[in-house]
Amino acid sequence: MKTCIVDSFTHEYFKGNPAGVCFPENELTDDKMLLIAQELGLSETAFLVNNRKKDSYSIRYFSPKMEIPLCGHATLASAKVLFNNTNADEIHFTTIENLNLFVTKEGEEITMKFPVYNTEAAIAPSDMISALGLKTVINTVYSPHNKVIVLEIASTRVLSDLRPDFGALIPSHKGIHGVIVTAPAVGDGFDYHYRFFWPWAGTNEDPVTGGVQTFLAKYWSDKLNKKSLRAFQSSGRTGYMNLTMQDEHVLLTSKAVIMFEGDFLPFD
Repeated sequence: MKTCIVDSFTHEYFKGNPAGVCFPENELTDDKMLLIAQELGLSETAFLVNNRKKDSYSIRYFSPKMEIPLCGHATLASAKVLFNNTNADEIHFTTIENLNLFVTKEGEEITMKFPVYNTEAAIAPSDMISALGLKTVINTVYSPHNKVIVLEIASTRVLSDLRPDFGALIPSHKGIHGVIVTAPAVGDGFDYHYRFFWPWAGTNEDPVTGGVQTFLAKYWSDKLNKKSLRAFQSSGRTGYMNLTMQDEHVLLTSKAVIMFEGDFLPFD
């Protein structure tokens, strides 16, 4: 099975978010895909199957803990591999939720068209705020579709310095997939910074997250009254993307670097 590892949302090696991209020659069970994701040990691994239509593929995503309905960086990674190995200028991916993800390229930049979801007002448990290492929070919202809490704070410096206590964070809330901490950017060419912690459904921290822009980009677009945005994820690896808000969609544009190409040996 051809397998690649791709650093997404970056143009530099060893930056961005590494994703696995697998091309099974035979149908894999859900259990096998989960085991492969655990073997690779990345935040997500994508599995692609050609739909027998030109430049059209089904795509499924697995973290080391569970199947994920939509993953931005693994979609970008998959598109990067396909664009490098075919003559395609556009690609259609179909997800487990029957979302049709339209992906195009222009030079080295890849643009993905994702849906947009609303958020609602929420209150974060004090134990969660404490476990994250925060003292104050400006605003809290929740994405019901994604099961993710968003905490807005004032300082990008505080954001980058966060060192959460994950042993305390996990029991601070039940029934969610993750929590975003985000702050407005000042004078660095970006509109907002963010970090994504999701020990409930994946790894402790996702290095660079595209899927959350289905609601985070709308949050900042409404707050800043801007349709075009630049986002920076201030994790240890860092990463970036440009975002364009449309009526019911958000366009995510960035780059990716293929780090590894190889094959899984046959397994039962």
